Amino acid sequence: MIESTSLAALFASSFLSATLLPGGSEAVLALILLADSARLWPALAAATVGNTLGGMTSYAIGCVLPVRVGLRPLQWLQRHGAPALLLSWVPIVGDALCVAAGWLRLNPWWILLFIAVGKFARYWLLATLLV
Repeated sequence: MIESTSLAALFASSFLSATLLPGGSEAVLALILLADSARLWPALAAATVGNTLGGMTSYAIGCVLPVRVGLRPLQWLQRHGAPALLLSWVPIVGDALCVAAGWLRLNPWWILLFIAVGKFARYWLLATLLV
């Protein structure tokens, strides 16, 4: 029960961290892995899926709402395209990139792929430093 609760908390924290709301998913991941390193893959999955869904929520907001996005993220995203979403994990910048991708109506399947890969890479790197 405690294991599933901690993974649910990691998922929720990861989701919130990827939106414009504050969250501390890295700290939650670290606590889980320091308590039980055998839970590496379930923890990576929960963090990655939660954070990816949060990024896609920001993308959806950009699609449906007339959100103001700074000119720099828009220009940068237009120049580099969907692969720029590999950087969606970067604080503040990543949120703006996800919203801008929605505003530009970039292909959601490519956005999903690049967001997921970038977010997984960040959590995997953190996990390898801890385990």
